[in-house]
Amino acid sequence: MSYTRFAVYWMPEGALAEFGARWLGWDALSGQPADQFAVPGLDDATMTPRKYGFHGTLKPPFRLADGVTQADVQAGVAKMAASLAPAAAEGLSLTPLGRFLALTPDGDNSGIARVAATCVKALDAFRAPLSDADLERRRKAGLSEAQEALLLRWGYPYVMEQFRFHLTLTGKLHKRDLPLWADHVAAHLPDLPRPFVLDQVALVGERPDGRFELIHRYALTG
Repeated sequence: MSYTRFAVYWMPEGALAEFGARWLGWDALSGQPADQFAVPGLDDATMTPRKYGFHGTLKPPFRLADGVTQADVQAGVAKMAASLAPAAAEGLSLTPLGRFLALTPDGDNSGIARVAATCVKALDAFRAPLSDADLERRRKAGLSEAQEALLLRWGYPYVMEQFRFHLTLTGKLHKRDLPLWADHVAAHLPDLPRPFVLDQVALVGERPDGRFELIHRYALTG
């Protein structure tokens, strides 16, 4: 498979992974569509996050720099993972983030932030610079001065001190609909992990059809 972009995610396994695939309608672990739950409006509510699969982003999607190959990236992620210690939080909870819903960690998130910051820094040499069009697209969100600086340095505005780990469940919803959709999620969620342990990272690739799929998992063994 030839990929247009790469990213580093945390991706669940087991019952939570099955839930995520059926909620979004895309199984990034197998690279196949998944039968969605029978919830009215679910296809529209999950259209935006569907192509990414169910995940928490650690290093946002990036195109390869000139001369960099997929094998180079895989070797880089393997080396990084071997130097990184796992991280943990108290658990995961369903949370409204602005106008969308996500699962977010409870309690101290500093260990997860450490892993994400390392992913951003350690793999930056593989990333192609953003085009002018990419920069303008990101700036349409109305970035703060700090986010603009992060965009220029790391290719994404919501990293480092602006980072918040989350597993996206919906696109933007009307505020009045958030409680209803939270009820729909809760009705299908399996038991959430307590504690939540981040002890592996997943290299994923964006296929020519725009959907992301798992390439390989790497245990954090540092």
